[in-house]
Amino acid sequence: MPGTKEIRVKIRSVQNTRKITKAMEMVAASKMRRAQERMRTARPYAEKIRNVAAHISHANPEYQHPFLVHRDSVKRVGIIVVTTDKGLCGALNTNVLRLALTKYKECQAAGEEIDVCCIGNKGLGFMQRLGANVVSQATGLGDRPQIEALIGAVKTMLDGYCKDRFDQVLLFYTRFINTMKQEPVMEQLLPLSGDRLGAPESTWDYLYEPDAKSVLDEVMTRYVEAIIYQTVAENMASEQSARMVAMKSASDNAATLIDELTLIYNKNRQAAITKEIAEIVGGAAAV
Repeated sequence: MPGTKEIRVKIRSVQNTRKITKAMEMVAASKMRRAQERMRTARPYAEKIRNVAAHISHANPEYQHPFLVHRDSVKRVGIIVVTTDKGLCGALNTNVLRLALTKYKECQAAGEEIDVCCIGNKGLGFMQRLGANVVSQATGLGDRPQIEALIGAVKTMLDGYCKDRFDQVLLFYTRFINTMKQEPVMEQLLPLSGDRLGAPESTWDYLYEPDAKSVLDEVMTRYVEAIIYQTVAENMASEQSARMVAMKSASDNAATLIDELTLIYNKNRQAAITKEIAEIVGGAAAV
């Protein structure tokens, strides 16, 4: 059994760690509220541009955008993985990377070639260790997602699909459900499916200026960028929620450990005092 000095040092060490985890919990709680506000603020724009894209996809112009064309066979797959830049957020990254790894192995088993785009440092490190072909990346996004920082990495995948380098593009991220629940999600980004676009209740008639190709190219690109931005915003809200919960759990566990160590310390101290008293009494009786 360790001595009282070692236990006392251990208690101080756990107390210092608990101060850190408590501070990180409070910071994450503050950032979580702002991240949720950004996520909810982006939803109206994403919903409106989805509505416009749905009507355009059913308008049957003379030009069919490549994002809406389904390929007969899938021989090459592009994967976009959205993770966090930092850790200490529980199993958030582990769950989404496990989902991506399962799909990655399925594609390999089917003989499909795979290129990966990583948004977030954790996903980038994982894919590099896996030996995947990482064609683009976006890291160091901070606490506020900026579409300018995402366009470069995402455009590589969009251009690859338009140039027939990919037959399918999949998106992996963590969807924010509530503070206590975040769900890893795999969605087909390209070609745009009917489930994501939805079926409009009525068909709108369009006049394209200057032409259908220019308008559709711009709208569809903006729509896909809005999807990516929304997923990153969802992932950041999930990150702060998961970190707050993880740090609260760590603080609670540290408090429990401190109580247990204090009990052991008092028992050791009491045993030492009892032993000294017994030695004194035994010495006096011998005299």
